[in-house]
Amino acid sequence: MHADIQFNFGAIPYAGGQIMLMDGRVEKFENSFGPIPHTDFDFALNNTIESLEMAKNIRKISVAMVYKAHASHIGGALSMADILAVLYSDVLNYDVNNPDWEKRDRCLLSKGHACVSFYAALALAGFYPISELNSYAQDGSSFLCHTTHHVSGIEISAGSLGHGFSIACGIALGAKIKKENFNTYVILGDGEMDEGSNWEAFLFGAHHKLSNLCAIIDYNKIQSFGNTNDVLRLEPLIDKLKAFNWNVISIDGHDHDELLHAFDVFKHQKDIPTVIIANTIKGKGVSFMENNLVWHYKSPDEEQYKQAIKEIEG
Repeated sequence: MHADIQFNFGAIPYAGGQIMLMDGRVEKFENSFGPIPHTDFDFALNNTIESLEMAKNIRKISVAMVYKAHASHIGGALSMADILAVLYSDVLNYDVNNPDWEKRDRCLLSKGHACVSFYAALALAGFYPISELNSYAQDGSSFLCHTTHHVSGIEISAGSLGHGFSIACGIALGAKIKKENFNTYVILGDGEMDEGSNWEAFLFGAHHKLSNLCAIIDYNKIQSFGNTNDVLRLEPLIDKLKAFNWNVISIDGHDHDELLHAFDVFKHQKDIPTVIIANTIKGKGVSFMENNLVWHYKSPDEEQYKQAIKEIEG
């Protein structure tokens, strides 16, 4: 967690095409996300960010970005919002004023197509102004439709699935060899688990006893062409991963207490790496998106967008 930073959030974007930035300034929001209902939220980023509020705001910003850009993959972005909120509020060690700090924990998003929630989490954590997300998916923007390392706080560019996990293994092994104390976290999609490179990474991580490596599987059970166990069966997933000699923790991926406990168990694990199976809901937080395959690709129209924001706000 980053220290000595105090931000005040007002609204994302609100009346008159303006937005309240992290330092409390209000500025014009050119080509704004669209008619977002007034959304007051106010929380401090000093020693921590309240994870439940952060998750809600990640979801609102993510839906807004996809709506404005007519982009895709909102379902998988919403399913991992709670994972990101807990990581960036209570788990990761980082410094937004020094993103390349050598002692930082590394957090990699291997399912890079779900980038909007990752971009939103980093903005809320303080890596860059929220207003920069206005350029998402626009010509010349660094905020591409798959994560890119040209964005502050992002370790790797991702797109083709099955690469992030192997990179995370290399980072963790390098840290172990150099006797560095940071941890490496990597978020995987369940559909991504069809890629053979991930299973090579499971072998590699256990063989090298990478206890500084934590893989998180966003197990929302829907991938691009259907239910994961219909496309290519993963079950019995827990037994398979235990057979690879990993410390396996299966949790409700939307329960922040369970997430916190799982990450704490990981930090005290010796000699073997940890994989957290986060059982999630695709499209979590928006009723008509939940468990609905179409939202792997579809972007909301104006009416759906307004309804989504209303539901997320509760």
